[in-house]
Amino acid sequence: MSELIIGLTGGIGSGKTTVANLFEQYDIEIIDADIVARQVVEKGSEALNQIKNQFGNDYLLADGSLNRAKLRTKVFSDQKAKEWLNALLHPLIRKSMLEQCQQAKSPYCLLVAPLLIENGLNRLVDKVLVIDVSVEEQIKRTVERDNNNREQVEAIISSQVERQERLKHADFVIENTTGEQQQLLSKVESMHREFIKLLVKE
Repeated sequence: MSELIIGLTGGIGSGKTTVANLFEQYDIEIIDADIVARQVVEKGSEALNQIKNQFGNDYLLADGSLNRAKLRTKVFSDQKAKEWLNALLHPLIRKSMLEQCQQAKSPYCLLVAPLLIENGLNRLVDKVLVIDVSVEEQIKRTVERDNNNREQVEAIISSQVERQERLKHADFVIENTTGEQQQLLSKVESMHREFIKLLVKE
C-alpha cells in the first residue's frame, strides 16, 4: 500500500493528464477518477442495472453498455435525474478510488480528479497538487483540443471551483502556463523528489 496519497487536480485544459502521465516514468501508480467513473458503470455492473431501471432500456446501447451521450443529455436538462445519478455513483466512485489507492504498490500514488475540491475528495488525500494555468489559457487549449466554442468552455469553467479557491487548497502547485514538455518534465522531477522527501520524514 502507498504510504502517501497525492490528490492531483486542476481546471479543464490545465494539463492534469499530461502531468500525471509524466509521474508514471517514476513507476508511480495513477488512480484516475474519470476512469473509475467509467468502471463503476461497466456492462453487467449493479450501478448500470439501477440506471436502466430508473431511466429505461433505451439508456443502454445495443451491446448492453451505457449510452453515455443520452444520459449526459438527460442529467444536463433534468436536475432531479442529476441528483439521483450523483447519489448512486459518487459513493461507488469514492469507494473504488480508495480501494485502488490502498492497493497501490508505489511509494506514493496519485489520485487524479478534476473535481477533487468540488466533491470533497481532498479529504481523502494526504496532500493536494494543483496544476495551474490562467483562465485565458484554459479556454484557448480546450477550444483547440475539444473543438468546443468559447461559450461552452466558459460554462464548464464556471461550473468548476474558481482558480483562486482551488489554489487555497493546494499544498503544491505546478505552473503549466507555457505547456512546454521540457519545462514540465523538470517540474515533475522536482515534485517527485519533494514527495519522496515527505515519505522519508514520515
